[in-house]
Amino acid sequence: MINSEITIAEYLLIRLKEIGVDHLFGVPGDFVLGFFNQVLKSDIKYVGTCNELNAAYAADGYARIRGVGAFSSTYGVGELSAINGVAGAFAERVPVVVITGSPATINFRTRPLLHHTLGDYQIPLRMYEKITVASTQLVSAETAPAEIDRVLTACLTHQQPVYISLPADVVMMKCNRPDTFHFPTHPKSNPEALEEAIRETVKMLDKAEKPVVIGDVELVRFKLQKDFEDFINKTGFPFVTQMLGKTLISEHHPQFIGLYEGDRSREYVRNRVESADCILQLGALKTDFNTGGFTTNLDDSKMISANIGYVKIKHHFYENVHLHDFILGLTEKLSHRDSATLDIQCAKDSCVHRHSIPYEPDPPQPLTIKRFFDRMSHFIVDNSIVIAETGVSLFSAAEMHMPEGSTFIGQTFYGSIGYTVGATLGASLAAKDRKVILFVGDGSFQVTCQDISTMIRNKLKPIIFLINNDGYTIERVIVDRPYNDLQPWHYHKLVDVFGGGLGLDVRTEGELEEALRKAAIADGLVFIEIHTGRMDCPESLRSAGKSMAKINQLE
Repeated sequence: MINSEITIAEYLLIRLKEIGVDHLFGVPGDFVLGFFNQVLKSDIKYVGTCNELNAAYAADGYARIRGVGAFSSTYGVGELSAINGVAGAFAERVPVVVITGSPATINFRTRPLLHHTLGDYQIPLRMYEKITVASTQLVSAETAPAEIDRVLTACLTHQQPVYISLPADVVMMKCNRPDTFHFPTHPKSNPEALEEAIRETVKMLDKAEKPVVIGDVELVRFKLQKDFEDFINKTGFPFVTQMLGKTLISEHHPQFIGLYEGDRSREYVRNRVESADCILQLGALKTDFNTGGFTTNLDDSKMISANIGYVKIKHHFYENVHLHDFILGLTEKLSHRDSATLDIQCAKDSCVHRHSIPYEPDPPQPLTIKRFFDRMSHFIVDNSIVIAETGVSLFSAAEMHMPEGSTFIGQTFYGSIGYTVGATLGASLAAKDRKVILFVGDGSFQVTCQDISTMIRNKLKPIIFLINNDGYTIERVIVDRPYNDLQPWHYHKLVDVFGGGLGLDVRTEGELEEALRKAAIADGLVFIEIHTGRMDCPESLRSAGKSMAKINQLE
């Protein structure tokens, strides 16, 4: 017979497992050890990281693949080390559960000057309240189960991080075993507003001769990809994605025309979007990188913009209209349009197709960024997870045409350098059956490199391309000064330091071919250091640098 009484820690772990968490990232500390002891007895695997920041990044990367992630650390020094990683998840709407092992409840009342504390024991909670959608401090067995359910429901409903403070004495308190978790459903739209918004939108789209659809990140975060694809298939409309929504659905779809990022777009994509007589924008965040430095030239009088809780048509709003309901309503009402009348130049048939231009290596030729990513477009296989660090890697990889079934991850809005090392750990654990490929620059890598060792320890097999361009190129394109310089490392030798994997050093096109041959047969983590010029970068990054220089008055 199953015991009806369990500990609060067990209750939390059961709930985490129910919502899709199979791995908990973390760093030990005395206040969290009681909880970790319970984790080790549970169905959730504990994955220790080298620092708390990478634990947060790993939970973020895991969540982008699995739908939710979690990490745990000790009170004060641990949780505050992780706070930047949680802030990025908050900004980019990634559901991460933060669990802090905190001092016993009596200490919150008496406030002794314990190690790791700040005098006022509520300071960390108040800090996390600013970057989470819900937070709680568990104080008793009577209230803890309901509080756990409340914050986890908020995490899944809003697709943003939540914070749980678990005091050391609450860990082993007893409560009843939980009933089945009730997953949140899509919120209900106002029926009158929904009907009117759909009617007005259908009228505009039916009248349009050259409509176009922009799909973006909220469709990914709220798992509306199938709804979006059904809508695209039903209508026949051409569509683009933006950087945050890259690989929303297959980039081989016959109606996908490319990546739209304002003036940084390919000429056909920019002209086709900006000359459209009706633009339907679904789930978009108008960030600077997403909009090509705010260079999208879209006429409000032709715009229909739908986000999670509202629809904006031209210059007026329909509140309480959910994106899910809006897409379903449009799919039902709109008729199919003949592609011959819609000016669709399919991206997979354009010059950016990964197989459209044969790649022939020139063995003695030094590698350039363009030639390297040209080669990568032939190397990445279907169903891969491609992760690109902010900077040269992100702006180069975003322009690649991704293979069928691939997922693209980049912290395109928040842009915290070093994010992708932890995210690669998380994504690799979230999908062990998929090939994970990381592109990361030397500057970003120096921030968070230690958790390559955690990948090796957990027998993960990503292929990591370290682009060694001698410093912070993303900052150099803004303003080139000595503070963008780094101490050079022999990066490819770090796999030996960390205890495993294959490390390779590449400077020419011929050496790259040999490295890729070895990577294809390797049974473990592969780390390939790529050397390029310090100012070698795509034009889109140079354009972004000019925009950032202007914003920061550095011109």
